[in-house]
Amino acid sequence: MIIKNVSLDIVCGITSKLPVTGRPEVAFAGKSNVGKSSLINGLMNRKSLARTSAQPGKTQTINFYNINECIYLVDLPGYGYAKVAQSEKEKWGKMIENYLHASKDLKAVFLLIDIRHEPSANDKMMYDWIIHNGYEPIIIATKLDKLKRSQVQKNIKMIKEGLKLRPGSSIIPFSSVTKQGREEIWALIDELTGMAPAATDEADKDRKTETK
Repeated sequence: MIIKNVSLDIVCGITSKLPVTGRPEVAFAGKSNVGKSSLINGLMNRKSLARTSAQPGKTQTINFYNINECIYLVDLPGYGYAKVAQSEKEKWGKMIENYLHASKDLKAVFLLIDIRHEPSANDKMMYDWIIHNGYEPIIIATKLDKLKRSQVQKNIKMIKEGLKLRPGSSIIPFSSVTKQGREEIWALIDELTGMAPAATDEADKDRKTETK
């Protein structure tokens, strides 16, 4: 997809009513230190629209990023951060569950896993939880640049076995540094949301306008 404009349109807290956007949505879930904000910024070609922090647990709301006035990237609260009170974790969990249950426009859920490590108990729980809510998670293996090339396939196998992925499940290695995996993720988003033809048509219109 050609990114023309992006904006943080909607921020939902614990007591907020979830919006009905009327546009396709794709959601991103993952541990608090897995690089979710960096991934979303990379997808949007922005440096800091999604806030990154050295302190995990920064995302405590559900954030809706409007892409080209046609789809939303939805940033879900991070999970598994030990220094957050259990009561807060439970509130964030209810927010995520409510969103997965209630959204009428959600087309896909991407689950981020750190490629360097075996999936944690929280990762496994989130994977099973997403499936329980009726979605087939697409796994993004983040921090690819932290591995040697020779380690990549071995660690992808480790994630597959650790999560007990269903046959045919997708794993996309991603690096926020090199942007490897970005085009593959966007191709999937375009396919899942039906945006690919519209985006292509729009790009063609722009090129025709420029050549006149």
